[in-house]
Amino acid sequence: SKVLLTNAKVGSSRPPLSNQDIHQIQNLCFKFDDEMRWLVGIISDTGMRLSEACGALIEDIRLNDPIPHIRISPNSWRPLKTPTSERVIPLVGTSLWSAERVLTNISSSFAFPRYCSFEGNKADTASNALNKWMRPHVEQGCVIHSFRHSLRDRLREVECPSDIIDQIGGWQSYG
Repeated sequence: SKVLLTNAKVGSSRPPLSNQDIHQIQNLCFKFDDEMRWLVGIISDTGMRLSEACGALIEDIRLNDPIPHIRISPNSWRPLKTPTSERVIPLVGTSLWSAERVLTNISSSFAFPRYCSFEGNKADTASNALNKWMRPHVEQGCVIHSFRHSLRDRLREVECPSDIIDQIGGWQSYG
């Protein structure tokens, strides 16, 4: 008999979004211009985990620094998945636009008060709502988490060093 040694998970995979789908979703974010779409937008060009974005504070967004960025650090309403998840991510493109919209329009301590408060992080609620909204506009099987896979692919396409890719995404570096 054969023995199969694998760590692969059985079940559905999360394919990356195509560049065309990313641009379409980002354009819809500009059109709708509300808290839900700012959340999608900030994830779209940062590759942040949804729970990381939902749990962000206004003070984590630094637009006046030489390089605009968002700081990801653990807190009581949003623990981080791994120690390497604590990081600073540059804000560019649609993620920068989204951060600007949040700072202009949100009066809470939380960047996305619809999905987070001191009582807890509602990333599951956000995931359901955002995936439902995205579904008609993206390839089958793509979800909000697909932006993470897409960012890794986009960074590889421009020959970004793998250790930098790992730092941006908060992935554990192997090498």
